[in-house]
Amino acid sequence: MIEIGRGAISKMSARLDASKVQYGFRLGDAEIPVNPMIGKTVRLEYLGAIHCSHCGRKTKTSFSQGYCYPCMTKLAQCDVCIMAPEKCHHDQGTCREPAWGEQFCMTDHVVYLANSSGVKVGITRATQLPTRWLDQGAIQALPIVRVATRQQSGFVEDLFRSQVADRTNWRALLKGDAPPLDLAAIRDQLFESCGEGLLGLQERFGLQAIQLVRDLEPLEIRYPVEAYPTKIVSFNLDKNPIAEGTLLGIKGQYLIFDTGVINIRKYTAYQLAVHQ
Repeated sequence: MIEIGRGAISKMSARLDASKVQYGFRLGDAEIPVNPMIGKTVRLEYLGAIHCSHCGRKTKTSFSQGYCYPCMTKLAQCDVCIMAPEKCHHDQGTCREPAWGEQFCMTDHVVYLANSSGVKVGITRATQLPTRWLDQGAIQALPIVRVATRQQSGFVEDLFRSQVADRTNWRALLKGDAPPLDLAAIRDQLFESCGEGLLGLQERFGLQAIQLVRDLEPLEIRYPVEAYPTKIVSFNLDKNPIAEGTLLGIKGQYLIFDTGVINIRKYTAYQLAVHQ
């Protein structure tokens, strides 16, 4: 086999091309198309080093997907409010990095419905669509609420997840495409069942801050997968530095081999070599 690239891996680039997703490995500053590798033997080799994706310090363990421990404890992007936006404390003056918070949290966010392994509710910055959906392996996605801040998106998501799940079943995701759903009908049901809570948020933050989106159609997405595994087996580069097999497809941030699956995003900041 020939080595075609090496460096610190980060989540694969993903873009829509005529509704089908095109992927690329990001190894340091280089990007290598992955779709042409489908149907061929590919080997990923962990080279035994992890360098923090923020400061570059060598670390034995990756925290919060790619950070050393000191950065994990001081960066705003690793704070608890990233996973639970309703816990944002920027307005209390205690944000770890106020300038970062202004840029990434105090900006328009979208609450959406997606169908990955069934319907789920999620949030993302408005500028991250449709990338967020591609990273999650959604085959359908629909924005349903636009809000002015990340914290507000957390409040809306918290309201909706009393009715709809907020997580993807990754095993179901990798066993095949979920049955198509009528996301517009689910949106309308949520607006009705959570109407009182939505009205309360609009009264608290203003109508311009919490805007219900009723006029969009769901986006349909196709992934480059030739075959799904009958049994899900995950590669673990911390236990075995080699992941190798015939590449059957790519979905979300997962590579699907005939020998197992691997979540590339999980290994952010790991030094890898790619062979083909």
